[in-house]
Amino acid sequence: MNKQTQPTGIYAAALTPMNIDLSLNLKLFIKHCNWLLDNGCDGIAPLGTTGEANSLSIDERLSILESLADAGISGNKLIAGVGCCAFPDTITLTKRALECGAGGVLMLPPFYYKKPSMEGLFSAFANIVDKINDPELKIYLYNFPQQVGFELPIELVAKLHKTFPDTIVGMKDSSGDWPRMKKILKELPTFRLFPGSEEFLVPALRLGGVGCISATVNISAPYAGRVYKNWKESDADKEQIHLTRLRNAFSGMATIPAMKAYLEKTFGDTGWRTARPPFLQTTSADLAKASKRLSEANFSIPKS
Repeated sequence: MNKQTQPTGIYAAALTPMNIDLSLNLKLFIKHCNWLLDNGCDGIAPLGTTGEANSLSIDERLSILESLADAGISGNKLIAGVGCCAFPDTITLTKRALECGAGGVLMLPPFYYKKPSMEGLFSAFANIVDKINDPELKIYLYNFPQQVGFELPIELVAKLHKTFPDTIVGMKDSSGDWPRMKKILKELPTFRLFPGSEEFLVPALRLGGVGCISATVNISAPYAGRVYKNWKESDADKEQIHLTRLRNAFSGMATIPAMKAYLEKTFGDTGWRTARPPFLQTTSADLAKASKRLSEANFSIPKS
């Protein structure tokens, strides 16, 4: 994959709709992915935190990858989440993502054992690269210390990119630590950084970032896509402030069930009503709060 075709732009960390019995609603999932691609997204990042991937079995995750391929969604529009604690599971998912033509895979570190050494983390990623041994493999590290319990040190990121420059090519950084992201952009100019929030979209692009991969793009996609396309314009800072306001509409609540509830309210599809435990259905108060914030920001979600 040449530089021009590598993932760039607005990627939605796609929600996973479910039936009332907690099984996957793949029909609605594909419908939602197509809606995202038609309404501002350059690509989809399925099977991440927002997609409840770590509440899904390996077979369920594989079925999601296969449903995307069967639906004809171009693999070069996908950065598929593949990170598991057990590296054989990560390898299984990664190989299937490659078979589906995914433009990249988003890889958590093995996260159950806390305070791992830098050498141990390097070994975890290096073993996966060596065992897959495929020149088409493009790994985007996933730094999310609030969920994982530890951060991927910048020194480790630099070492992995230097050792595997054509394979470990970038990262989604969901830490919310802008000084850290700025340091990565400055010190690793060939490394492809996606902030994990729309809040940092324009600032990151100005320093060489390549877009964002975000949960709330499931809602804000039309506006996020507009900001990305016009980030070099004179009003980009003003547009960024408004985009951040949309992002913050879901702050202070369980974001995943709240976004699902908002999509159910908007589209009338009960497939958005359910999330897997430990998530519960969002409260009517939280849904009203998010809806009010979006309305006050003059945002309405397109229905087609």
